[in-house]
Amino acid sequence: MSELDSSVPSIPNARDAVRALRPSQIREVANAGFGVDNVLPFWFGESDRVTPAFIRDAASSALAAGATFYTHNLGIAPLRAALANYVSELHGATSADHVAVTSAGVNALMLAAQLVVGAGDRVVAVTPLWPNLVEIPRILGAHVETVALGYGERGWQLDVEQLLAALTPDTKMLLINSPNNPTGWVMSRDDQRAVLAHCRRNGIWIVADEVYERLYYGHADLADSAASGAQARTAPSFLDLAARDERVICVNSFSKAWLMTGWRLGWIVAPSELMDDLAKLVEYNTSCAPSFVQQAGIAAVEQGERFTRELVHDLKASRDHLVRALSAVPGVDVKTPPGAMYLFFSMPGASRSLELCKALVREVGLGVAPGSAFGPQGEGFVRWCYACDTARLDAGVERLQQFLARHKTV
Repeated sequence: MSELDSSVPSIPNARDAVRALRPSQIREVANAGFGVDNVLPFWFGESDRVTPAFIRDAASSALAAGATFYTHNLGIAPLRAALANYVSELHGATSADHVAVTSAGVNALMLAAQLVVGAGDRVVAVTPLWPNLVEIPRILGAHVETVALGYGERGWQLDVEQLLAALTPDTKMLLINSPNNPTGWVMSRDDQRAVLAHCRRNGIWIVADEVYERLYYGHADLADSAASGAQARTAPSFLDLAARDERVICVNSFSKAWLMTGWRLGWIVAPSELMDDLAKLVEYNTSCAPSFVQQAGIAAVEQGERFTRELVHDLKASRDHLVRALSAVPGVDVKTPPGAMYLFFSMPGASRSLELCKALVREVGLGVAPGSAFGPQGEGFVRWCYACDTARLDAGVERLQQFLARHKTV
């Protein structure tokens, strides 16, 4: 080899922590659907309905008025105030000093992790779980360990003693997503109390992803006997129990309760002492959320309560309809979840869920998400988003039956 050849640099790569990230299997299945005619897509976590007109109109008016400039890193004051009032109504007194606006809920999760987690830190997550939550700490060089929900006659359940045992004093952060994507599991108030007390004793940060909190169907066994009207409108939250200036960061989003997935707007409720540092992180990540989108957020929070209640009513009806339909399909094991917008169920062939979901797309044009996308604990299941009308759900179930009829030996 010549001297010139020996000086040729090696192939450039991203750093090891990034290269080790798992790609989205949900996207992999969706990509398999490109070019397939008449696919019924139930793979993504969004409704088939557009954002309500009153929110779109607010954005249009803001654009017409010239709301196209940078804003404060933590969000415009009127939106922070509106969010503080909204959170106060649902979960108790919260000031704007504890609220930050973010460019989407997933951006809020990244910012929360950046605030408290560094390379080598130990993070615990309750799984199955939307992969972004598990991978974000890994991007930062943290070590993520998991505690799995169990599946049985009562659906998905948490062994809280197993979780507490995993939360050792060297744990930096606990990740909880409730209501949960993909399972629809909702953490009980008693379990929240036990976990909060344990984390207080051990100085562990809780990052609670509560973006589905309004998509909650009010099971009596999950609420306090003294539940107020506000609590009936939302799943149990760590904000109901924790003081605003302790080690609890709650992440939320406009995507689910107001059908604003494409708008990329979220928020964080966190100790006020974090806000100056959080503003720096926002500056170095996105600078701010778009001004006209924030104006639309004000309309959602201040005018959207009736819409959200009607949405939850419709989602519950779709959930119940799909549970009944799938329960009649031989080989399918499905339980009724108390929250979110998904059924996470087992069926023949789901032990290789990615392969199964690709086959469903290819052969019958049915798009559902593989359980393996949500970690090893999700293998053996598939996720179906039911945020659509019942006729569309029936068409999907019919295609599932066609597929199973072709593969009776699977």
